[in-house]
Amino acid sequence: MTPVYFDGHATTPCDPRVVAAMLPYFTERFGNASSAQHPFGWAAREAVEHARGEVAALIGARPRDIVFTSGATESNNLAISGAARVLRERGRHVVTVATEHTAVLDVCAALEADGCEITRLGVDAGGLVDPGAVEAALRADTVLVSVMAANNEIGVLQPVAAIGALARARGIAFHCDAAQAAGKVPVDVEAIEADLLSLSAHKFYGPKGVGALYVRRRGPVADLPPLHHGGGHERGMRSGTLNVPGIVGCGAAAAIAYAEMAGDAATLGALRDRLCTGLQARIPGVHVNGAREPRLPHNLNVRIDGVDGRQLLMGLSDLSLSSGAACCTAAAEPSHVLRAIGLSDDAARASLRFGLIRATSADDVDRAVALVAGVVETIRR
Repeated sequence: MTPVYFDGHATTPCDPRVVAAMLPYFTERFGNASSAQHPFGWAAREAVEHARGEVAALIGARPRDIVFTSGATESNNLAISGAARVLRERGRHVVTVATEHTAVLDVCAALEADGCEITRLGVDAGGLVDPGAVEAALRADTVLVSVMAANNEIGVLQPVAAIGALARARGIAFHCDAAQAAGKVPVDVEAIEADLLSLSAHKFYGPKGVGALYVRRRGPVADLPPLHHGGGHERGMRSGTLNVPGIVGCGAAAAIAYAEMAGDAATLGALRDRLCTGLQARIPGVHVNGAREPRLPHNLNVRIDGVDGRQLLMGLSDLSLSSGAACCTAAAEPSHVLRAIGLSDDAARASLRFGLIRATSADDVDRAVALVAGVVETIRR
């Protein structure tokens, strides 16, 4: 029997409508978008610009402020390291949060090794950072604040609008990693006053290996130094032949997400609540990690008292899920996010992250409840 997929934070299946949109750009319309002398290049360029508009619409941006990348990791690196380099004459202090994705935390660590000062703010037991703590951390030499929109493990939605307003009032660049939020909940770069915002297509039913960085032209960071050089593509910030099929897929996925987001959120939120209720009814000692609200509608992260996490995951071979972020599954250390909200190492290891997707059904949820309950009963016995 095929395992039931509950790892929607790691990746989502590519929507068949997205695949259909991409296919012609592998074969009939295979031109290089930078070839300006013939129809094949024109068609590719037109497709890229159409996708740019679709991605921009998803986040309330202007198309010309969208820079295509290989995904949110590259976007985060380009945004944070680039902003630090551009603004280094103004200061070398960066503020971020302890529960950020490693694609943010590791870039900050690299900047720290290069002489920047990094303030990593803590969160409360629900996983939320206090905007007041952000404000208190700002200094005369602060050049960048980086706070994610939605956590990739516990699904909580950070108060990014309040944080963006604080940064804007001080003339400080604000970067938001929206990889988990874009396409799942409304994200508007104007409402949150973001100067930089990262997203990745494969998190909202698009292809892997493509994403985007929003770079506000009218902000403190209008242009970023590239991570690699050659060709001057994407406003000079991201050189290299454009991945036209991937970009077309990113745009198509963004357009579908924009149109169907509200319905998906309502359906998945109800299924998530059914999953939570079922687990707590069948298994004593199930606790939700992170604030119940505000939270991504498809996220559930729970810990189970008195259960070894490794044994639990080994027994759940019929479920595809994880105990934490996909980028850190090989790490021996427990989740840094769960530690940050006050969990012990044992409690963190006894946690499961469920990420529901569009294809998840009520039967899938009920099957998951039964399987987890059975394995927990066996372990406890």
